[in-house]
This record gives sequence, C-alpha cells and structure tokens, in this order.
Amino acid sequence: MTEYQIHTLPNGIRIAHRQVPYTQVVHCGLMLDMGSRDEKPNQLGLAHFWEHMAFKGTKKRKSYHIINRLESVGGELNAYTTKEKICFYASVLDAHFEKSVELLADITFDSVFPENQIEKERGVILEEMSMYQDSPEDALQDDFDEIVFANHQLGANILGTQESVKGFTRKELQDFIAENMDTEKIVMSIVGNIPFNKAIKIAEKYLKDIPAKKSDLKRIPPNDYQAQRITIPKKITQAHCAIGRPSYAMLDERRLPFFMLINLFGGPGMNSRLNMTLREKYGLVYGIDATYSPFTDTGFLGIYFATDKSNLEKANALILKEMQILKEKPLGKLQLHTVKEQLMGQLAMSEESNQSFMLMMAKSILDVGKVESLENIFSEIKSIEAAELQEITHDMFDESQLSYLTFLPE
Repeated sequence: MTEYQIHTLPNGIRIAHRQVPYTQVVHCGLMLDMGSRDEKPNQLGLAHFWEHMAFKGTKKRKSYHIINRLESVGGELNAYTTKEKICFYASVLDAHFEKSVELLADITFDSVFPENQIEKERGVILEEMSMYQDSPEDALQDDFDEIVFANHQLGANILGTQESVKGFTRKELQDFIAENMDTEKIVMSIVGNIPFNKAIKIAEKYLKDIPAKKSDLKRIPPNDYQAQRITIPKKITQAHCAIGRPSYAMLDERRLPFFMLINLFGGPGMNSRLNMTLREKYGLVYGIDATYSPFTDTGFLGIYFATDKSNLEKANALILKEMQILKEKPLGKLQLHTVKEQLMGQLAMSEESNQSFMLMMAKSILDVGKVESLENIFSEIKSIEAAELQEITHDMFDESQLSYLTFLPE
C-alpha cells in the first residue's frame, strides 16, 4: 500500500492524505465522528436531516450554487449518514481539487439552514421513508436493528420517525450540531495524484480558521439484549427474514477472525456456505447474506434472505444446520487456507477503488487512530487458527441468543 500521511491542524482537525499516481481524479471528504446514535430521544433523525440540509444554503451560497459548483466541471458531490458517522465527500478532476475542498468546508461548517428549505426537505425525507417502507428488504433491516438494540439509539432508524421529522426546527438542528461538534473527531481525507504539501496547503486554507470545539458527550453502550422472535404480517409475496444478534466491537481482538468467519459463512462470494446450501443445493432463495458490522462499543451480526412462505421453516433449519457444522467441525488445513486467500483477495481488490479507500481511511483514523497496511492485515489473517474460529462459532452462533424478525405474506 502507498503510505498515507496525517497532518493535524491546531484546532484538532486531521488531514489524511494518500498520493496515487496515474490518475487525474481526486477524491476527498470530511468525515465527522457523530451519527444517529448520538441523537437524544427527541432528536431522532436529526443527523440525517443535517446531511440533507447541508446542501440547501450557506452564508455565501444558495442551494443551486452548491449543487452546480462541482457538477458544472464534471465532478460529484455527495453525503451519507450512518449510526456513528456523517460524511460529506466529492470527486473531481485534480485541476478542481481546491474547489472541492472549499465547498466541503463551506457546507460542513457554514450552512445556514433556510426555513423554506427545511420545509421542502422535510417532505423529501418523508418520501424517502415511504420508499424504504415500500421495500421489504430495507424495512426489514431497519426494524431488525430495533430488535437487536432495543431501547438504545443504535436501534433507532437513521431517518427518524414521521413524527420527529415533521417537528424538526432550525434551532433543534443547530443545537444538535453544537452539542456533538468536536474538531478532534473530524478528518479530511484526500486520495489522488496531489502532492502532500499541496494538499495540506489547500486544506489548511479552508479549515485552519474553524474554531476548535470539544464535545463532552459520551456514547453509552447497549447492555440489555434479549433474544426475540417476532413475526409481522405484510402485503408481500415472499417471506423476508432477518436473524442475528449483537457481536464484537471495533477494538475486540476477535473482530478480524469473526469477519473472516462471516465471509465464509455468508459473505459476498457465491461460494459462501449459506449460498451454496440454500440457493445452489436446494434452490430456496435468490440470495442470502450474512453481515458483520462493528461499532465503537458493540457489533452487529445479521443474516438476511427472502423465500417462499412454504420454504421458510426449511430455510431457517438449514441456516442453523450450517452454524452447527461450523461449531462441531473445525476447518481443515486446505479449507482454512482457502478462506484466508479469499478474504485477502477481496480486501486487496477493495483497496483498488480510490474513493472507497478515501472513505475507509477517514473512518479508520476516527475509529482506531490509524490505517492498518494490507501487509499487516494479511499477516494477522494468516495467523488465524481453525480452533480460534471454532471458538467464535460457539459464542456467536449460540441458537438461544439469536433474534428473528420475519415479514410473512398475509
């Protein structure tokens, strides 16, 4: 991996840079370590609402000028909100790099949230909610979060509720930002064929005068998980099912072995255990996925699939059977080698995307303070033993600790 460099401004904002030759496109983003889990009960959806409203006007730009600033030179401006992060990012030809940095700083720190735009965007987000509710796959995942992280902000829908979105005010938006803004928890990430000194000079120009800000808010980990089985009738044609539970946090030493195990069990490869059994052998599903998402103080294991209502019981039984096989039979030497090679290949290919690396670099620095090199990650992967994976299966695949959410055709 080409080495990355970090420069910290006096206000605490960090600038992470990686120079990549043979490209004329530069990707850059401002990532903030705040998200939907940092909302109070009366603020549900405010982080996501801010993401939308950042594009609606600043002290010197109206909405049209924000949208047109990079689009007019063939660039892209975007944003997203997760449970723990908000990110504003752009991709442009390197000749327009400074434009992108200036614009990102403008919408992140100088948005004015015009009242008329708040009313418009309120309607847009309500439509976004309706769109997700019309998609069983999306609605299932949102509702399942609420089961796994019951009575905790990690279980709340990132979009908020219809009631909360309808009631948002400009002051509430400003209060949320003021309460959570912490310049030591902001990273500007830059990947492209831009020399480090030039990148720092331009980033400093637009970020160094941002006032230093410290937030005293602490994240409270979820701690009252109880497995549940919930079935909800829906006007749909297939049964949609989610199975899962809390799992390992970001800094847990079992995080990488568990990630490798989930990749084998139900990862993106067509040769995953679940895909080979439920799709290839029995033809019960079109697709099935197992995912593992680590957070700062907990993690999430989720398995998702859709099948004909008459096949639901069989599909669930086959998933538990695959779990049991992994618990009872350790991977052989060749199997273990293959699993490691597959994961290392996937990680290497994901690093080929400069935009993905830019986003990953910012997140990794915020979460663990550094970006681990592929060489170090590969070394850690190669050291994982079959017994270690088997021990994790007994912990994470404990049937009594699994929650189920099923959308059943009426």
